[in-house]
Amino acid sequence: MGLTASLVSDTVTQSTTPHRRPDLLISGGLVVDGTGRLPFRADLAVTNGVITALLDPPNDPADARGAHAAYLVDVTGLVVAPGFIDIHSHADFTLHGSPAAETVLSQGVTTLVGGNCGWSPFPHTGDGLLQRASSFMHPEVDWTAHDAGSFGRVLAADPPGVNVVLQVGHASLRLAVMGTTNRAPDATELAQLCALVEQAADEGVRGYTTGLTYAPCSYAALPEITAVAKVAAARGLTHATHMRDEGAGLLGAVDEALAIARRSGVRLQISHIKALGTANFGLVEQALTLLDDAVDEGIDVACDAYPYAASSTTLTSRLPGWSMTAGVDGLVQILHDRHRRAALAQDLNDRLGKAFEPDHLVVAAVSPDGDPTTVGMTLARIGEQRGQDSVEATLGVLAENRGDVTIVAHVMRDEDVWTVLRHPLASVASDGWVVRPHGEGSPHPRSFGTFPRVLREGTSNGSLTLTEAVRKMTSMPAARYGLTGRGLLQPGAVADIVAFDPGTITDRSTFADPWQVSHGIRHVWLRGNPALTDGAVTTSRYGQVLTDL
Repeated sequence: MGLTASLVSDTVTQSTTPHRRPDLLISGGLVVDGTGRLPFRADLAVTNGVITALLDPPNDPADARGAHAAYLVDVTGLVVAPGFIDIHSHADFTLHGSPAAETVLSQGVTTLVGGNCGWSPFPHTGDGLLQRASSFMHPEVDWTAHDAGSFGRVLAADPPGVNVVLQVGHASLRLAVMGTTNRAPDATELAQLCALVEQAADEGVRGYTTGLTYAPCSYAALPEITAVAKVAAARGLTHATHMRDEGAGLLGAVDEALAIARRSGVRLQISHIKALGTANFGLVEQALTLLDDAVDEGIDVACDAYPYAASSTTLTSRLPGWSMTAGVDGLVQILHDRHRRAALAQDLNDRLGKAFEPDHLVVAAVSPDGDPTTVGMTLARIGEQRGQDSVEATLGVLAENRGDVTIVAHVMRDEDVWTVLRHPLASVASDGWVVRPHGEGSPHPRSFGTFPRVLREGTSNGSLTLTEAVRKMTSMPAARYGLTGRGLLQPGAVADIVAFDPGTITDRSTFADPWQVSHGIRHVWLRGNPALTDGAVTTSRYGQVLTDL
């Protein structure tokens, strides 16, 4: 069902008269309120940043209702919805450098949830470990902030264009307590990990995350994660996890995530659930069944996904685990040791066509000293140009960039993507971190087009109705993080609002030409303030750090 073919309800269920002259009246739109109910016609009155009323549209076109509002915006022909909430973002690493967040606002997103996949810009001790480990995201972070509280204050001092929810990542915790050590924590270290989560909760984070394919988070075993997750659960935090395996071991990874939730009692969010590799297509259906069974068991679990059949991550994530036991620095030593490099090459050759598909892996970004001509090329094509096989080309690219290589991996299936996004437990997420509209490299289009893409393609291919698509972008993610008063259009809710053109909404970013913002988002308001007007980002910024205090 396309956007323009959605059913419309004839009546407004929540309609009242504002007690005072509203600051803003959004008039003439088709309201999709985030609850999943049918769209309906209504005008929205906003006062002091809060929705005060949903009013039945006037019968008389000449009605002078607008004269009673300080500011009237006519959105006739547009859909009005709650501001979209990106439940899985890494933009906490880039907003310092690009606070206007143009790529985000142009998608209708008003709130980002950061700190995912075990990576948060805090805590750190100033030793540079976290800076080096997170370099694949090309962070633009004020590293003078060492904890969640100071990070939030630095971010708020130069307000971002969107709201931000903070989470604390297990990789960052481990680096702060144990460095790059590949072993289980002793009792003192485990107590320190737990204490840092307590501190982060005191400072307003709303989640604790793991990224179990990335060193040093990958070194953490079930007892360690469960112990920390118990602390997170006691403080009401959500545990979002990038699972240990998204390929052949997907189902085992889901079992591990559910075991952590079962043993700790933590609210579980499985991040960007997918099945990587042609041999694993279709596994998402079994994974989703495991989630359904867990819900029946009483486990509080949900998931999210982005609408692309390609992922983006570090090239090191495609290497066998043993090569990363000493982190990226250890990998660099392996690459410069003839015998160990030969062993790594043999292991990669054994993984060809399974966990390693170099003809589907495109270099998206390299280190500042790397060869920029490799960006946009598959590893197989780089090998052809260099007269090498794809394995040797891969090891060469890693060595040249000291392991700092980001890739786009075209190793998913569209059918699986939409199977996940249709599922009742799935929210929409971008997994992006690029917030500026222009730059270098070849980033994943998800940073530019996730939400319009779902609204366009997801509704036109029959996967989602308009109301369900909006619900998966608004009230569902709001509920996962306790964002009371957001994600719904109703009296008393915060006036984070988006108005978009259902006929023209589209993503324009492509893998070949990614640096293009989306089209069709006409207006965005944060707390009733105009953040995007007539498709253009305004000069004022109204974002807040939404701490749970």
